[in-house]
Amino acid sequence: MAQSFDEEFDGKFDEVFDVVVVGSGGAGFATALGAADSGLSTVIVEGSEKWGGSTSMSGGGMWLPNNPLMQRDKVGDSREEAIEYMMASIGTPSKSASPQRQAAFVDGVADFVNTAEKHGVEFVRAPNYPDYYPELPGGKIGRGIEVKPLDSKRIGSWWDTMLGAVPLPAKTDDVWLLGRAWSTPSGFMRGAQLVFRGAGGVVTGKRLTGIGSAWATAFLEAVVLKLGVPLWLDSPIEELIMDDGRVIGAVINRAGKKVRVGARRGVMLAAGGFESNVEWRKKYHGIEGSPSGNEYNTGATITLAQKAGAAVELMDDAWWGGSIEAFPGGSPSFIVGERSMPYSLMVDSEGKRFANESESYVDLGHHMQQVDGGMGPYWLIMDSRYVVRYFRTFAMDPRANKARKEAGLEVKAKTLDELAGKMNVNPAVLRGTVERFNGFARAGVDGDFGRGNSAYDRYYGDPTVHPNPNLGAVERAPYHAYRVVLGDLGTKGGVLTDEDGRALRSDGSVIEGLYAAGNNSASVMGNTYPGPGSTIAPAAVFGMRAAREMARK
Repeated sequence: MAQSFDEEFDGKFDEVFDVVVVGSGGAGFATALGAADSGLSTVIVEGSEKWGGSTSMSGGGMWLPNNPLMQRDKVGDSREEAIEYMMASIGTPSKSASPQRQAAFVDGVADFVNTAEKHGVEFVRAPNYPDYYPELPGGKIGRGIEVKPLDSKRIGSWWDTMLGAVPLPAKTDDVWLLGRAWSTPSGFMRGAQLVFRGAGGVVTGKRLTGIGSAWATAFLEAVVLKLGVPLWLDSPIEELIMDDGRVIGAVINRAGKKVRVGARRGVMLAAGGFESNVEWRKKYHGIEGSPSGNEYNTGATITLAQKAGAAVELMDDAWWGGSIEAFPGGSPSFIVGERSMPYSLMVDSEGKRFANESESYVDLGHHMQQVDGGMGPYWLIMDSRYVVRYFRTFAMDPRANKARKEAGLEVKAKTLDELAGKMNVNPAVLRGTVERFNGFARAGVDGDFGRGNSAYDRYYGDPTVHPNPNLGAVERAPYHAYRVVLGDLGTKGGVLTDEDGRALRSDGSVIEGLYAAGNNSASVMGNTYPGPGSTIAPAAVFGMRAAREMARK
C-alpha cells in the first residue's frame, strides 16, 4: 500500500508521468530535457506564478570545463585538468563535493551541451572569462559558455510569466568591458556593440534577450514548445507519496485543488534553495540575509526531502558576495566588477580593509563573515575619478540613488575625515587605511591582500591604469562611500545526492525515486566557486545525469 503524508490519499493517482520535475529553473529544465530526449513522459510543476527560477534572473553563464565548444575551437583542456583544478580549488569539504561527484560533473558536461544543441539551443563561449583561481593547477581561461542572445518572441506569451525577464541582448562576456565603457576604447566598443545589437533586433522586429533570460527562453522553447513537456504554473508541491521507502509520486496543489501525480521513474526536486526563508537564514547563517535571488525560494522542498529520509549538507553556506545595501522598499544590488576597478577600496565597520576587493564574490562573502559574522556594515569607497570613469550598475536609477542618499546608504564628502564622520568610523583609522592603500597603488603591489595578482582580478580591472589595473590611489575629492552588506545569489545547502542526482540518506543509502539538483541540493562546488557559472552548470549537468539514470530503469 502506498504511503503518503497526505492522509486522504487512497492509492489512486489523478495523473501519471514517468518523471515529475518540481521547479522550472536550470536544474528543472535540464532534467525535463534529458527525460523527454530519452522518451520519458514528463511534467514540470512550478510553485509560483512565474517560471524560470533563479536561472532566468541570473547572468546565465555556465562553468563547463572541457566542453564541446572548447573542443571545436581547439582550446586546450582535458578531463584530467578539469578534475585537477576542481580538487585544487574545492577540495573535499563535504560528501556533496566528493571526488566521485566532481568527476561525474566533468563527465556529464558533453551530454548536457550536445543534447541541448540537438534540440535547438545555441551556445557561445565567454573566451576571456577566467576560472576564479586560474593560477591553481589545472586552471584555465575561457571555460564558461552561455546561450546566445535570441528573439524572445519565439516563446509567445510565456515571456510574460518569466521571472525577471529582461529584453536586453547582453552576454556575460559583455559585462567585464561595459564596466569601463567610458574609460577605455575596448569598453566603449563593447558598449556600442550592445547598443547596435539591441537596435538591430528592434529594426528586424525581434525582441532580443540575453544572459539568464536567454537561457530560460531557449530551454522553454526546446522543452515545452518543441518536446511538448507541460509546465504547470502556480502548482506547488505539498507532499511526496511513498511506497515501501520509494518515492512514487507527489501531491500538487493545482489551482487550489489537490492533484495526486504518479511518477513511474522518479520525482526531481529542483525548486531552489532557501534564501528567502528568514527563519532558516537566522538558524543556519546567523543573519536574516540580503539575497539577490528568487523570492519564492523558501526551502519547502528540502523539508519534504528530509521527511522522506534525505540527508542535507552545506546548510550553513551560500553563494555569498557583497551587495549595496537595500534602501527602504528596494532590493540589495549584488556587486562584482564594481569592486575591482581602481580608485576604490572596501573597509569594515572600523574603517579597515579586510580582503582583496577583487577576489571572487564567494571568497569576499566568507571574509566578511570572518570579520564580524557578516553583520557589517561595510563600505565601498571611491574617489571622483572612479565616479567619472566607471559604470556602476547600482547607480543607474536616479530614484534609487535619491532613496539611498536619504537613507544614509550613500555618503559624499570633500575630505576623508568628513567621509569618516558620515560613515560613523574613526577618521584617523580611515585616513591611515587609505594612506596605506594608496602607497600600494602607487607601487602596483597590494602588500596586504594581493589585489591584482590574479588573472581573475585583472579581468575586471582597467588596463589603462598602471602599474596595476586594479589599484588606483583614492586621493581626489569628492569622495563617495556606499554601504555594503553580506549578500548572496542563493543558498548552497540542500539534499545530499550521489553522482546521478539520487537523494541519499545519512547512511549513504539511496532513496529510490527521489532526485535533487541545483540549489535544492548540496553543491558539488563545496564552499567555493571555481569559475563563472558554477551554480547553473552543476544544476544543468546533474539534472541531465538524473534524467539519464531514470531512463535506464
